[in-house]
Amino acid sequence: MKPVVTGELARAWAGCDPFVEVTRLEGEIYRALEGRRTLRFELAGRAYFAKIHRGIGWREVAKNLLRLRLPVLGAQREWRAIHRLQELGVATLTPVAFGQRGRNPARRLSFLVTEALEPSVDLETFCARGGLAALGLAERRALIRKLATITRTLHESGVNHRDYYLCHFLLDASPAAQSRPPAARSLHLIDLHRMQIRRRTPWRWRRKDLASLCYSARQAGASARDELLFLRVYADAPLRDLLRQGRWHAVGRRARALHRKGVRKGYHP
Repeated sequence: MKPVVTGELARAWAGCDPFVEVTRLEGEIYRALEGRRTLRFELAGRAYFAKIHRGIGWREVAKNLLRLRLPVLGAQREWRAIHRLQELGVATLTPVAFGQRGRNPARRLSFLVTEALEPSVDLETFCARGGLAALGLAERRALIRKLATITRTLHESGVNHRDYYLCHFLLDASPAAQSRPPAARSLHLIDLHRMQIRRRTPWRWRRKDLASLCYSARQAGASARDELLFLRVYADAPLRDLLRQGRWHAVGRRARALHRKGVRKGYHP
């Protein structure tokens, strides 16, 4: 596939090899893992994020498969996920460049550059700073309904995130936006490199997303009533019918297991 480069980046890289130029980028390193690097850089007064994948090697591929985990082999999955979310009307990243070369999936070089969503605050941080507790009842319910509607849209369209925590929702924190309630602001879903896209989302993957979100929401101060409202909007059915179904209790059990895991690892008390 021929690299896609747009906007200011296309002008800056005109006549150059994008694969060479992306490796020369300098900026603040946000993440550096085996085979993958994420950095923030600026160009012509605008901020961007670049994810550069260099391949993780067959040993790491095998390790992931033995753990029943699909390895991240490049930037193409996130590139496709962004476009799928855009089709669904779910706010997400804005891509400006993508490229991939090499047939060996364990050694493939690929990159994805997106516009930085700034200024913004992730929902986990927003809630931890007292944002959720400070909301009035109507505003709180509107935010929960918005999250539930986004989640239902994803799952009913065959999409599951696989890392579905509040920290992966970015809330617009610009001066103009801060005068509006959270549910009326832009809310962008990010970190899509593990996202799966199918014709239909199997229950096991729905449950994983729901339990992850439930766990992080509880850590952020969500109440049992908040959870019930989320469930009613997500499932679009009366609560008395939903609570008779064992699958929803399974979501709660998995969320509690995530909490215990977090305590063991020292993430929280």
